[in-house]
Amino acid sequence: METTPSVSFPRLNERAPDFEAPTTHGIKKLSDYHGKWLVLFSHPADFTPVCTTEFIAFAKAYDRFAKLNCDLLGLSIDSHYSHVAWVRNIREKFGVDIKFPIIADLSMAVARAYGMVHPGAADTSAVRATFIIDPDSILRAMVYYPMTNGRSIDEFLRLVEALQTSDANKVATPEGWKPGEPVIVPPPATTAEAQARIDEKGYDYVDWYFCKKTL
Repeated sequence: METTPSVSFPRLNERAPDFEAPTTHGIKKLSDYHGKWLVLFSHPADFTPVCTTEFIAFAKAYDRFAKLNCDLLGLSIDSHYSHVAWVRNIREKFGVDIKFPIIADLSMAVARAYGMVHPGAADTSAVRATFIIDPDSILRAMVYYPMTNGRSIDEFLRLVEALQTSDANKVATPEGWKPGEPVIVPPPATTAEAQARIDEKGYDYVDWYFCKKTL
């Protein structure tokens, strides 16, 4: 009886799986990105239209990610020769340079370690998975998309900045938050703190558990 290879899934707020893999920029390891944020993202295959639109969008946002101390790293289960040809094709046909490396994961080792292979979607391709890893190599966010629909790269920029804001200020961010908008203050842990919150200065008070402030 044929069995399907087991697929592991990383978990939030735990160390991201280590890897060492060939890329279009040479061998890359997770440790190469220590001290920086990293967006690691997979695509089903080179020379496919939806993936091409995503890569163009990531490339156009490259400098914006860089300003957030964030690197980009792509992946698909294709050879590095295929990746190189695709990068050259995107430059020729669309006038866009892909400045970030792309992992050639023919062995599927990285894809399986990160839970990018979903047999219900495809046995031999990585789905559209996106992982945000912080400077301590801790996995902070992950998002999966179906084969048929492209991602919003602006959302990943927003999410990286939201995570950085939460870390720096010990706050949460509301739905759709963007830099400059009010943030959510952590709710008090005791009844005395809840009562005191009513009169605290600088808060947009709605109720003891729901307060915002401007940074």
